[in-house]
Amino acid sequence: MPPARQHTRPTSSRLRWVWHLLTWLCIVLALAGAVLPGLPTTIFVLIAAWSASRCSPRLHQWLREHRLLGPSLRNWEQGGHIDRRTKWIASAGMFGAMCIVLLSFSHPVLLGTILILIATGALVVWSRPEPAMHERPWRNSRDSA
Repeated sequence: MPPARQHTRPTSSRLRWVWHLLTWLCIVLALAGAVLPGLPTTIFVLIAAWSASRCSPRLHQWLREHRLLGPSLRNWEQGGHIDRRTKWIASAGMFGAMCIVLLSFSHPVLLGTILILIATGALVVWSRPEPAMHERPWRNSRDSA
């Protein structure tokens, strides 16, 4: 076997483990973000799916079919959509984080920076299109308005 091939094989194997580690770290952070205010969920799901697609098609497929993480991922893959329910949940989390920040910090520069980041996150979330009714994994009459 040529020396160059021997050298690249372990590197790609190590890199594959790095992708696996990143995938599982993001899955853990996404699940934590589902219950902790201020910690995003969707971005970690997207990063996990991206890194899983680089190391394990089976893991990527598991993410796509996951009961909690899969619908957001499939919506994003089908056109960068974020459904209204997820937008409201993200907004509630950002509001909770904002309340914690307002009660915890008094330094104006730090406070202003954090609030600008939260506002930017809200703007990004609410600027994304919503999936069409037939593409939604769930149907809710309250969201038809």
